Amino acid sequence: MTFPGPGDFARSCVSSVTSGGRRTALLTADGVRLEAAYEPGPAASRHPAIVLAHGFTGSLDRPALRRTAAVFARYAPVVTFSFRGHGRSAGRSTVGDREVLDLAAAVEWARALGHHRVVTVGFSMGGSVALRHGALYSPGTAAHADKVVSVSAPARWFYRGTAPMRRVHWAVTRPLGRLVARAALRTRVHSREWDPVPLPPIDAVPLIAPRPLLIVHGDQDPYFPLDHPRSLAAAADPDSSELWIESGFGHAENAAPERLLRRIAEWATGAGPAHGPLCGRKPY
Repeated sequence: MTFPGPGDFARSCVSSVTSGGRRTALLTADGVRLEAAYEPGPAASRHPAIVLAHGFTGSLDRPALRRTAAVFARYAPVVTFSFRGHGRSAGRSTVGDREVLDLAAAVEWARALGHHRVVTVGFSMGGSVALRHGALYSPGTAAHADKVVSVSAPARWFYRGTAPMRRVHWAVTRPLGRLVARAALRTRVHSREWDPVPLPPIDAVPLIAPRPLLIVHGDQDPYFPLDHPRSLAAAADPDSSELWIESGFGHAENAAPERLLRRIAEWATGAGPAHGPLCGRKPY
């Protein structure tokens, strides 16, 4: 699979084609059409717009993402979208590689709507995409994020140390697995392997600084154990990053309790205090 070079990452374009209401079609830099939606949030909100990036097999209309968006919309305008190969978006999933272009198109759309500050919040696969997007799109580009939040993300690629991740690898790498993913999970996965292998999340996090970065992970995550968030936090700039290890929290948007979503929204918007039970990097 051949991917665009660094120069291509600054050329996401936003289509003016709309499907009515707050639903929109976005066009990525490599020509993939995405479904997206906008919720204006509180009246006269001065907070930054929040762009939500769902996990693998999620989509704009999945209940978990709609619930998450509803919580964030109490604090700020919210953009949601379906990654390529998910929901009604075109294309096939590359499981976190070209999805960076999808997030870039969504961020650029938020800015085109008049929001001068944008925060990206990604979950699981979307969390790894948010980290790489933050590293690849520097301030000054139309698609850059001013703050980055990564929830339940891996630190490195090809991890198979848990049973759920072994099932994910089967669904992604085997023809029968991709057929099951398409039929049962409504997720269309590309059959080609990564070439080249994208920048690992652990190598992306130092490049986000000095923009603020929040890494959130549950101590009951069945996919990625705690060495993943701790490795990410260790690689990040200590002056601009925070790590929250959440007691009892499982994995991504499906398991995130409302109280955690509210605290993340407060951190993202600066609306109030937002401190996890174990906040910051020093204990790790």
